[in-house]
Amino acid sequence: MNAPSVATAGALALDAEALYGELREGVAPLLAMGTHLVGIVSGGGWLAERLHADLRREGAPGAISSAMHRDDFARRGLANASQTTLPFEVDGADILLIDDVLYTGRTIRAVLNELFDYGRPARVRLAVLVDRGGRQLPVAADFAAARVSLPAARSLELARADDGRLSFRIDEVQPC
Repeated sequence: MNAPSVATAGALALDAEALYGELREGVAPLLAMGTHLVGIVSGGGWLAERLHADLRREGAPGAISSAMHRDDFARRGLANASQTTLPFEVDGADILLIDDVLYTGRTIRAVLNELFDYGRPARVRLAVLVDRGGRQLPVAADFAAARVSLPAARSLELARADDGRLSFRIDEVQPC
């Protein structure tokens, strides 16, 4: 049996697999029969795929990229070549966005802009593995498996091993 992969920063310890279990239990009540899971590329996409399978949802989960609507596009460029894939009609849809880490809210703003390029959903909610605070925009998750506080000089990123197991990386942010 593998030991759980735990990321630590000072006294903070995050077990991604345990938090995934919390996320799975927390999103289940948010899912009606016609709710579509949409993962934010890349960590949220991994989570949405796994949730979709574990919760035995019909069809396929969607994936949405923030790349084309980021407000730091000039500085970052196309950070991720993944494309948005929404295998359902967006107009009138009930959508549950899934992401790994909610921080400033800017990725969520970009994703909402991308989503509305495809149509006008009836409802959009957000579930995240970790809410680390530090909001710069008025964005809140409907469900967060954990709420933690990290200094702005630290980054928190979800990683996925070849066997699908999840872990976190906590690094120092490199100045631009």
